[in-house]
Amino acid sequence: MKSFHFSIRRRHLAVPALAMASGLLASCAPEKPKCSSIDITGAEYARDFSLKDHNGRLRSLKDFRGQIVAVFFGFTHCPEVCPTTMAEMAEIKKLLGPDGNKLQVILVTVDPQRDTPEILKAYMGNFDPAFLAMSPSPQELAAVAKEFKIYYKKVEGRTPTSYSMDHTAGTYIFDAQGRIRIYGRYGSGAPALAADIRLLLKEA
Repeated sequence: MKSFHFSIRRRHLAVPALAMASGLLASCAPEKPKCSSIDITGAEYARDFSLKDHNGRLRSLKDFRGQIVAVFFGFTHCPEVCPTTMAEMAEIKKLLGPDGNKLQVILVTVDPQRDTPEILKAYMGNFDPAFLAMSPSPQELAAVAKEFKIYYKKVEGRTPTSYSMDHTAGTYIFDAQGRIRIYGRYGSGAPALAADIRLLLKEA
């Protein structure tokens, strides 16, 4: 199933085709208040990953059962989309109050050439020390990008190390049982996504 990509300052916002085809801006669960994000409950993609985090520990969704998991694809040299998203995630965690520790934020780098585990750990620490970054090999990145239907592409710069990366801008949200539920569109804002996450927390 293909994704649709919309350019945002050389980044890309992908709205999964399942949600687009059904026109769902539906409730995050049957007969519950509607969420503002795109409901992709039951999607047959973005089902799981198996990647090492910046601490060298192999991770998958089952490690975070009982928590809401937010997965975003980006890179540390990203000038706007990635730091904005990470800052919003930190704000969302604060907006959740006592439930903030039930949110696990995960960044999967699309730039494994430059984003070493050490750099990723320092980068995530700028936003919240509990946030994790996944450090895939190029082959692992290709596989997880296919599973999550995300787009990424190297954009050459003036020097070999000054390149940038085009990539999907959006966040996948999994419920406490590890099921894919929501696609959060870039630019929707922290309060809106925090409200959607609260709906999922009520189900847990």
